[in-house]
Amino acid sequence: MRLTIKEEPKGWHNHLNGGGLGADTAVVESMAYVGENARVSGNARVSGNAWVYGDAWVYGDARVYGNAWVSGDAWVYGDARVYGNAHVYGNARVYGDAWVSGDARVSGDAWVSNNARVSGDARVSGDAQVYGDIWETSPLYIQGSCHVLTNSRKGYIQIGCHERTFAYWKKHYKAIGRMEGYTPEQIKEYGHLIDLFIAIGK
Repeated sequence: MRLTIKEEPKGWHNHLNGGGLGADTAVVESMAYVGENARVSGNARVSGNAWVYGDAWVYGDARVYGNAWVSGDAWVYGDARVYGNAHVYGNARVYGDAWVSGDARVSGDAWVSNNARVSGDARVSGDAQVYGDIWETSPLYIQGSCHVLTNSRKGYIQIGCHERTFAYWKKHYKAIGRMEGYTPEQIKEYGHLIDLFIAIGK
């Protein structure tokens, strides 16, 4: 159940610009917008012209500032930073020490975590998971017939729940494919996709 502007639980207050809930421990500057169903908690800070709205949640030691937007059911937490003109929306998660900045977009069910840096015009979307490194352009992401392949950090491919180096995948993809129950045709498909990642990925 969502709390409305009329309900202020102990330790929380409704932000004047939008009516969303802010924990008394969090800092939300007056120019920032926190929509009615959005929450800011922990030691999080929302400042500048930033917007947090929809059912979004910013918590932990996260920072959202500049002209950034966090919306939908997105969560920004840990020590994450979202700033500039960046947008995080859908069911996306940005956490750990990750930064999303510039005109970058993180959407869908995508995750950006650890020490990843997504900036410029980069787009991370769908089920993509980016764990580290600096991305000024969108990381390579392909939906195969069984699992998604993501250039999760430089020199790595994540296929399903397995994240390995390019070299490891090149050497072991057949064995992993058999272990995961792939057909011979699917193993061949993923071999070609791994070659494509090695050729044009980062």
